[in-house]
This record gives sequence, structure tokens and C-alpha cells, in this order.
Amino acid sequence: MGEGKRVSLLPLYVVFAVIACASLQLCASDSIFYESFDDDFEGRWVVSEKEDYKGVWKHAKSDGHEDHGLLVSEKARKYAIVKVLDEAVSLKDGTAVLQFETRLQNGLECGGAYLKYLRPQDAGWKSKEFDNESPYSIMFGPDKCGSTNKVHFILKHKNPKSGEYIEHHLKYPPSVPSDKLSHVYTAILKPDNEVRILIDGEEKKKANFLSSEDFEPPIIPAKTIPDPDDKKPEDWDERPKIPDPNAVKPDDWDEDAPMEIEDEEAVKPEGWLDDEPEEIDDPEASKPEDWDDEEDGEWEAPKIDNPKCEIAPGCGEWKKPLKRNPAYRGKWHAPLIDNPNYKGIWKPQQIPNPDYFELDHPDIEPVAAIGIEIWTMQDGILFDNILITSDEKTAESYRETTWKPKFEVEKEKQKAEDAAAGFDVLSGFQKKVFDLLYKIADISFLNAYKPKLLVSY
Repeated sequence: MGEGKRVSLLPLYVVFAVIACASLQLCASDSIFYESFDDDFEGRWVVSEKEDYKGVWKHAKSDGHEDHGLLVSEKARKYAIVKVLDEAVSLKDGTAVLQFETRLQNGLECGGAYLKYLRPQDAGWKSKEFDNESPYSIMFGPDKCGSTNKVHFILKHKNPKSGEYIEHHLKYPPSVPSDKLSHVYTAILKPDNEVRILIDGEEKKKANFLSSEDFEPPIIPAKTIPDPDDKKPEDWDERPKIPDPNAVKPDDWDEDAPMEIEDEEAVKPEGWLDDEPEEIDDPEASKPEDWDDEEDGEWEAPKIDNPKCEIAPGCGEWKKPLKRNPAYRGKWHAPLIDNPNYKGIWKPQQIPNPDYFELDHPDIEPVAAIGIEIWTMQDGILFDNILITSDEKTAESYRETTWKPKFEVEKEKQKAEDAAAGFDVLSGFQKKVFDLLYKIADISFLNAYKPKLLVSY
């Protein structure tokens, strides 16, 4: 296809994007990095050559659109690909916005669709050897498998005291949308330590980097820790109750009395057939013709229930039934009393934490590359419109011009397909219930119950 024809097929939302960039003068001036995948990724992105990563990346159109993206093309594979930025980007000063689109065209039952914002290569990694051990600053995006259903936001932060890099996970992150439409994920990092997570431009989570309530483990460690060398004294008594040493077993307490005894008042039911067995040989059974007594042993007819026992109270030897022994009291134990030597549950003493430090702002490592390193059971995952910017309005402009028109088209198409397929009332009701649970699960005071809400549905 010639270039002239290709231009004539440009979708309307691309035209809108160009107009928005030109009129608002946002895209060029405030976009630190932008990848539209309009052009093939080969030669610009580097596919990992590590042995584990067999998944094939493709430059492909989003289903129903002329817009291209980076496609996960095979099921049950590991994938790794990386784009090295022209210059490392600092996320520490001022506002930083990380944004990208994904479309789970075949759904997502088990796999990831997140991005890794990688540290400079002098941290010890190479593009062609990019893997899950490559050091990153931030990991952000959808992940779903089993009970896991979350939009990850993980900050890998260096402890200035120990020098160790630790993963700090956002607590109670939002859930992954359940449909197969295009969605845009946005993380906004503010200079006042605030981080906000948006899905399709709607705020789903707000947190503070330095709050122990928002990240696990907290970025700032506890001031004190249990003393690892502290030992519990040998005479430390943790028992709140003890057997009464002065208690004596009553004389009439018989520990040997059985729990059940024969019911002496029981009488054999009238009509009981003492001489009839409960089972008899099957009169209709016959020895197979190929039965060899020498090799197979003496043939015996299979047993069946005695039909006479079905109309009688019972067959065989009658025995008196058992009943609970009123004299049974079991093994005697001394009653419990308050322990006069009780000191409580022992805990080691607290000592100053050698790894503790104070911090006004997180020390986020610069981003020198963007990588996608995932394992997934589904194909059809499409990445598009990856953006790093210093301005929220720029990110909003991209959402309005590159994502929203596609989303609206997909939504209308989905409605039409559901209607054509005779989308029944129950299925529609179930979808509404799930959509409601999806929104409810992201309410702050219900965050702790989110996995149960979504998994139970």
C-alpha cells in the first residue's frame, strides 16, 4: 500500500491528536517520551534474547481499528522487550505522569500487562539480556491470576542506610477492568509525595509515598525493631491459667466408667429373624464357563441382601443397643485458676533500627528505559500510546484524543454484538452486578474485602 493511501486511512482520533498537539502546544513541549507504535517497533525496541522468553511480539492493528500497537501474539509464553530512552528521566523533581493503554482482546485469566520503568544500565543490565531480574524503579499496570486482580504500582527504593533495594507495593490497588476493551492507565507522581492511580481518566486510588498505611513495606522503616539477641528468661511464665494445685478428685469420680452401656430395658422386636443371615448367595448367579477351579479357586456366588430381612425388623443375632452411661464423667482434671506467676506473652525488647532513616521525599531512581516483561496464558494483549510527561493536562489530552474515541467505538460495537447474540437478561444482570462490585471494591473502607468481593463473584 502506498503512503498516499495509508494517509487517507488515518483514523479520526489520530487527526484529533495532531490537532490537539498543534493547538494546545502540549505534546511536543511537555512529552518526555511518547510511543504510538504507528511505525514498526523493530530497530527501536529490543527483544530479549534470554532463553526463557519465547513469546513473539508483533506490530499489529487493534481489532476493529486502523491504529497499531505492540501485540502479545502467543498463549502461555514469557515475553520481554525494552526501549532505551535517549536520556534518563528524573521522576524526583516536580510532577511526573506515567501513562499507557492496554487492550485485553482475548481477556486476561492469568497473566500480566504491566510496564517496568528501568534504571540506567550501569545498574547491571543489558537490553538483549532484559529479564525479570533487570533493576527497575517503578512497575505499573494490570496483573490478574487466580485471586490476584490488581493494577500494580510498585516502587523499588534504595535504603540509604543498608544500600538494599526494596520493593514497596501500593496497598489495596484498584482492580483490572473485566472486559476486552481498550483501557488507559495513568500514574501521577506529585512533588508533595502524593501518587494517584487513574483508570480511563477516573481516579481509583490516592496514596502518599511516605505513609505506612499506603505502602507495604513502608518506605520509611520503623524506628525500632525487636532485639534479635534478646532471649526469653527460663523462668518466664506465659500461662494465664494453671491447674489448681489444691484441687482433689472427688471420691465418687469413676474415670473408668465407659461412655456407653447396654440398654437393659431394651426388648427384641417382635418378628426378628434370628436364624436368617443378612446376606445370601445370589440364586440367579452361575459360575462362568471359563472359570478354572485350579487357577481361579473355588467359585462362590456373589452375595445379595436377604429379601426376608427387608420385611422383618431385622435378621441375625439380636443384641441390646447401647445408650449413654449416666455415670460417665471422663478423666478428671483439676480446675483452672489464675496463675500468680503469669508475666504475659514475652516479647523481645525494642532496639533502634540500624536501617531506619528519615526522608522528606522518596529517592526515586531515574528511568532510562521502558520494558515489558510478562508471563501470560492469554494472547491478544495490545500495548499502545506509552507516555511519560511532566504535565497532567498533556496526559489528559492524549487520553481524549488517542484512547477515548477508540473506547467509544469498541463500547458501541460490544453493545451491538451483545444484542445480535441475544444477550439474555440474566447475563446482562450478572455483568451489572460485576461492574457494581468492581466499583464498590475500590471504595477505600472496603479495600480489605476486595479479593473476597471479586473472587466470590
